[in-house]
Amino acid sequence: MDRLDRMQLFTRVVERRSFSAAATDLGLARSTVTEAIKQLEEGVGARLLERTTRHVTPTLDGRAFYERCLAILAEVDEAENVFRDAQPRGLLRVDAHGHLTRTFLLPRLHEFLERYPLLDLQIGQGDRLVDLVREGVDCVIRAGEVDDSALIMRRLGTIGEMTYASPDYIARHGMPEHPDALEGHKAVSFISSRTGQIIPLEFMVGGELRYVTLPSRLTVNNSDTMVDLARRGFGLIQVPRYRLQKDVEDGLLVEVLPDFPPSPTQLSALYPQNRQLSPRVRVFIDWIAKVFADAGL
Repeated sequence: MDRLDRMQLFTRVVERRSFSAAATDLGLARSTVTEAIKQLEEGVGARLLERTTRHVTPTLDGRAFYERCLAILAEVDEAENVFRDAQPRGLLRVDAHGHLTRTFLLPRLHEFLERYPLLDLQIGQGDRLVDLVREGVDCVIRAGEVDDSALIMRRLGTIGEMTYASPDYIARHGMPEHPDALEGHKAVSFISSRTGQIIPLEFMVGGELRYVTLPSRLTVNNSDTMVDLARRGFGLIQVPRYRLQKDVEDGLLVEVLPDFPPSPTQLSALYPQNRQLSPRVRVFIDWIAKVFADAGL
């Protein structure tokens, strides 16, 4: 293992805060990682990492060395790309909501893999916030506002949303004609993974956005569960229109207050600010931007 390999390994250990996780990411034995870091510390003449039973964290010297390593490795990648075919290669880790992935990414995924035969793709799915650096994720696709200054954002489009309920719920509670007529109605509430608070319903009334928090006996942190509960008649929900179009066609759900929709939700690609935009991430973001554009988002 040469010096650049050890530097790359060191940055992965810092980001993952774990020797074992870094070893798994790079396909190495943990003992190899331990020895490489030992050699690196001996070479620079400073202790770079603090080890505990739970985490590995950089020392002050280690943090400064980490930043220098990132810059050096980025320069090496850029120099190599100039003289080779610049074909992106290696493992790309991305994370996106499961339904978004199944609706938009998977039907066209063969295009991406055929265009970039040297790339392997690892796809994570979920509603929670992902710590890109600590979890070793290269890029996430997220809906909603983003206020994390440690991430670089590229806007991909917007998603129209709507309010839904089951026919059984409407039969029991009535169909409201205006957001002011929601007294006596209930919602299936969703907890934001970013704030830990219940997300209120939104309605555009007279060009202004109005927020309404309805009573709820059921609160969830998984959107698939929220949709299933709405189908079972437990209350109103607001989700992207593309997601429940078939449910409406099949009569499982109905649109509620269609003249007063929620505000569109921003769709973004995010990647860590302290990493170079690698060829792997760049081609994936360019491709997914085209996928969403072709879908009219």
